[in-house]
Amino acid sequence: MSIFTQQDAAEFALESLIKAGADKASCRVARGRKEEFNVEANKFSLLRTLFDDSLSLKAICGGKKGVAVINMLDKESVSQAVADCIAAAESATPDDAEDIAEKIENKSFDQRVGGADMDKLFTRTRDFVEQVGDEYPKIVLEGMVSEFNATHVIYINSNGVEFRNDSESYQYQAMYAAKDGEKSSSFSGYAANLSSLDVPFMDIGLQRTLLAESVRSLDTRMVEGKFVGKIIVTPACDDMIWQTLLDCFLSDRALVQGTSRWKDSLGAIVADSKLTMRIAPCHPLVVAGERFTADGYESFDADLIRDGVLTSFALSLYGAKKTGNQRAANTAFTNIEVAAGSVPLADMIKSVDKGILLNRFSGASPGPSGDMSGVAKNSFLIENGVVTDAISETMVSFSIVDALASIPAISAERCENGVSILPWCCLDGVTISGK
Repeated sequence: MSIFTQQDAAEFALESLIKAGADKASCRVARGRKEEFNVEANKFSLLRTLFDDSLSLKAICGGKKGVAVINMLDKESVSQAVADCIAAAESATPDDAEDIAEKIENKSFDQRVGGADMDKLFTRTRDFVEQVGDEYPKIVLEGMVSEFNATHVIYINSNGVEFRNDSESYQYQAMYAAKDGEKSSSFSGYAANLSSLDVPFMDIGLQRTLLAESVRSLDTRMVEGKFVGKIIVTPACDDMIWQTLLDCFLSDRALVQGTSRWKDSLGAIVADSKLTMRIAPCHPLVVAGERFTADGYESFDADLIRDGVLTSFALSLYGAKKTGNQRAANTAFTNIEVAAGSVPLADMIKSVDKGILLNRFSGASPGPSGDMSGVAKNSFLIENGVVTDAISETMVSFSIVDALASIPAISAERCENGVSILPWCCLDGVTISGK
């Protein structure tokens, strides 16, 4: 079996697509290596090294798109992927919005950190497990993975675009719950991307806070009655607000389908002037962020909302052509940065007469209206400006559009985990329902 190098695989696939009848074509080839430790029930269970190759093809034939993805780089597999890609295009429906990037400036990026230090990774992992046992004896580490990732990616297309990226990073993620006899808390967890192992895992981001709160959540109480109050959304609950905005109002799907309530709001005020939100894959606190998009453009940091004004949509090349709007500067939709506010977190909590400190939200995906309803998990009651008891089976519901229109406060503190940079955000007008 003849195995291609990444460069040879990319060039062979692109040339073959054009010879097979593609008007335009692109190819992305990635080769990755992962070295990881696994922990289960507070004990090391696995050490392994994983290798991963992938090749992604796109062909446009008469305005019809075909794609193919494989995880083998031998000549036979690549040739078959080319044939499958062309066949998919031939059977597709024509769409004038399908395209590939034009050549602007080809670049290579180097995000390597000096290779894997597996001894230190083991030490950091072992120390974390021991610290959890010593400092939080009621915590059970149901699962933990610490790993080193190295990836080399090549992107080329028939317009002469060529990008390369070498990236390395450490990652860890831990899932845990507190247990005490018959009592147990809800599952919680934390994850981070790291460029070095200089800081113990216990001291990264919200890790220590969330472990302590899991122990506090062994004893919960129901919120009494139903009332309208405030919630303070912590950086641990990043998906509830920021990902909802992307999914429901700013992305290809919402704008191409015309369901976004903000589809005609570019340049208009959509939120409180306190809010500035951007996608920031090139931020120095983001580890191994995106350097070029799947469409074949170099990635840059860019605002979506600045001082409450909608400045950009999060559109791919296809979404931009389909809607007539501008393409986004990147597609790194997990690398969210929200600007810090002016209010210290302690003062923000003091300003809440009755509400919830929200760490996790469990609910159905919101519809186009942005109305949200779900259960507050791993969360705490705020009474008279003080965080008191952990709560259970408490519903929260609100309109994200209305809530963002008047934000009481955004914290001066922010939390970063190598993926996002987020403050605590206070929202008002939230219906909180207990027993």
